[in-house]
Amino acid sequence: MKHGLKRAGRGLRLFVRRLARQTQGNVALMFAVALPILMMITLGAVDLHQASKVKAELQDALDAAALAAARSIYSDNANINRVGMAALKANMPRYFQTDSDDTATFVLADNRVTGEARVNVKVLVANVFLPPYGKLLDDYLPVGSRSEVLRASRNVEVAMALDITGSMDNCTRNCPPTSKLQDLQAAAKDLIDIVVQDQQTPFYSKVALVPYAAGVNVGSLAAQARGPLDSTTRSVTAASWVSGTVRTISSISRSSTATFTSSGHGFSSGDRVVLWHVEDIAGLNGVPYEVVRTSSSQFQLRTLSSSGAASSYVGTSSSTSKSAYIAKCVRNDCGLTLTVGSHGLSVNDHVRLTSMGGLAQLNEAGFRVASVSGSQMVLDTSRSLGLVSTVKGGASYSSGGQLLNGRDGAQWRVFPTADGYVNVLPSSTCVSERVGAERYTEARPSTAYVGRSYLDAGNACPSAAITPLTASASTLKARIDQLRKSGSTAGQIGIAWAWYMLSPNFASLFDGAGQPGEYAPSDTLKVAILMTDGEFNTPFRDGVIGLDAGSGSGSLSSHINLNSSNGDPFIQSVELCRAMQARGVVVYTVGFDLGSDTGKPNVVDSALDVMRQCATSERTHFFEANSGADLKEAFRAIGRDITRLRIAR
Repeated sequence: MKHGLKRAGRGLRLFVRRLARQTQGNVALMFAVALPILMMITLGAVDLHQASKVKAELQDALDAAALAAARSIYSDNANINRVGMAALKANMPRYFQTDSDDTATFVLADNRVTGEARVNVKVLVANVFLPPYGKLLDDYLPVGSRSEVLRASRNVEVAMALDITGSMDNCTRNCPPTSKLQDLQAAAKDLIDIVVQDQQTPFYSKVALVPYAAGVNVGSLAAQARGPLDSTTRSVTAASWVSGTVRTISSISRSSTATFTSSGHGFSSGDRVVLWHVEDIAGLNGVPYEVVRTSSSQFQLRTLSSSGAASSYVGTSSSTSKSAYIAKCVRNDCGLTLTVGSHGLSVNDHVRLTSMGGLAQLNEAGFRVASVSGSQMVLDTSRSLGLVSTVKGGASYSSGGQLLNGRDGAQWRVFPTADGYVNVLPSSTCVSERVGAERYTEARPSTAYVGRSYLDAGNACPSAAITPLTASASTLKARIDQLRKSGSTAGQIGIAWAWYMLSPNFASLFDGAGQPGEYAPSDTLKVAILMTDGEFNTPFRDGVIGLDAGSGSGSLSSHINLNSSNGDPFIQSVELCRAMQARGVVVYTVGFDLGSDTGKPNVVDSALDVMRQCATSERTHFFEANSGADLKEAFRAIGRDITRLRIAR
C-alpha cells in the first residue's frame, strides 16, 4: 500500500513536469483564464450603454417635467412636485412605478424650479451570463439627473389690436360653421388662457384689448384722450329766409326738363324759390332756382349762374311722388340771413342750427357761412343734407334758435363732403389718428391729443370699447364675447392704441391695475399683437374720413372734401410699428385670410405688407392664417412664445 502511494506520487510529479514542458495549449489556457474578464468588460459595456441611453432619456423627461411644473400656476412645493411627477411619469412610463425604488423631487426656490431624479437601470445582459457581476451591483445600475428651470422672471403686458370690421362676418353663401369673428373670439380667448395666470405674484401677466373698425372706441376716456368737445352755442335773435306760404310739391316728373306739381302754388315766372325735404333727389334741396310758370298747378325751374342769372332748366334722372316743400326766397340767392351776437365766425366756416322757432325745417341742418357783417351773417343753404328732413316748417322766424360752430372739436361736425354736399355728423367716443409732430410718438395726451372721430350711422363707431390691462381672464373673455362686426378698417388707429395701452406715457388715462408699467425690459415684457383680415382704408382729416379713403370706407357724404392729414394708412401703420419696437415693444402680427398679393415690390401697399413689416421678425413673429383653425393655432403659438421659459442647467 505504502509502495503504491509512492508510485502514484512519482507518476503525478512526472505528469506535472511533462505538462510544464508542453507549450502547444498555452494560448487556450490563457484565453480560458481571461474569458470571464473579457465577457464582463464586453457585456458590461452593453449595460453601460443602456444606462447612458436611460440617462439621456431621463434628462429630457426631467427637463420637460420641470418646465411643466414651472408653467403651472402653483407656488407651493406640494403642487409643484405633483405637477412635475405627473409629467415625468408620462414621459418615462417604465419608471417611477409604485413598487420601484426610483425617486424624483421638484421644488420651487428663488423663482426657480429644480428637479432631481434617480432611476435604477436593470442589468439585463450581464445578469444573465455573469451572475456574480450582476450580484456585485445588486442587478441594477443607478442613473441620476438634475434640471433647473427659471420661471418667467418678468411681468408680462400684452395688448391685442383686433380687427372687428364688417369683413369679419361677410359670408353669404356656403358659409363655414363659424364666422371669422367667432374664430377670432375663440383664438383670442385661447391666448388669454395661455398668457394670463391665476397666480399674479411675484410677477403679473395682463392683457389689454383694442377692438378696431372705423375707429377705436375709448369710451369714458374720450375727453382725456382727444380733448373736451366745444358745445358752446350762440343765440339767434333774428332770421329771414323765405316768405309767403310754404307750398307742398306733390310730384316731380322724371325728364330732361322736370315738371313740378303743386296745386295753387301762386308762383310767377321769375320768382326765386328754394325746396326742402326732397328725399329721393337730395341735390334739389336748399338750392336757389328761378320759376318758369306753366300752369296754376305746375311749373318748371331754372338754375342760377354764379352771377345770379337764370340759365338751364332743371332736369332729373328720377321722379318722386313723395311730398316736398317749396317757398319764395327773401333774397335772390336764397341765402339765410341770421343775426347772432358775438358769433366769432368767418366766411367758409360751417355751422349747425337748432331750436329755430317758425323755421323748424332748418333745425339740425348744417350750412356754410357765405358772408359776415358784424352780428349779421348769410348762410348758404344749398346742398345741405340736413334739409332732407320730415319737418315742413314755416316761412317766418318766430323766436329762439341756437347756432353751433361745426369745426373739428365741436360737439357736432359740419363739413363739405366729398360728393359736394354739406353734412352734419355727431361726435363719438371713438378716436382717430394723432396729427402733427407727435403723430408717430407716444407723447401723453395732455401734450398732444389724439384725433376726434365723427362717423355716420352706416360706418359707426364700434360698440366695443377698449379694455385696459387686466389680469382678469373672465373679464377679458366676457369683453371678447361682446365683440360685434362694425364698419371699415382704420388699422393704423388700432395699431397706435395697442402701443398706447402699453405706454407709461398713457398711464394717466387708466386707473389702478390698468396702468402700464415703465419701460424696463429686464422687469416687464411688453407685447403688441396686431391682427387684421383686410386692407386699411380709413384715414382721417379733421375728425372726418378723408377724401383719399379707400373703397369700402363708407359713403362719400361721410367723407370730407380734403385728403387725410397723415396720408396712406399702410405707411402710418409701419411707422407706428417701428416707433414702438424702438421702445422695446415686441410685435407679433397675424394676417387672417389676406391671400398672397403683396402689391408692388418694395412698396407697402397692402395689409399683408404691413403685417410682415410690422412684425419684430417676419420669420418668427408674423403668422398667416387662412382658416379659423390656422387663426387659433397662430394665437396659441404666440401665447406659447410669450410664456416660453429658459432652461438653466
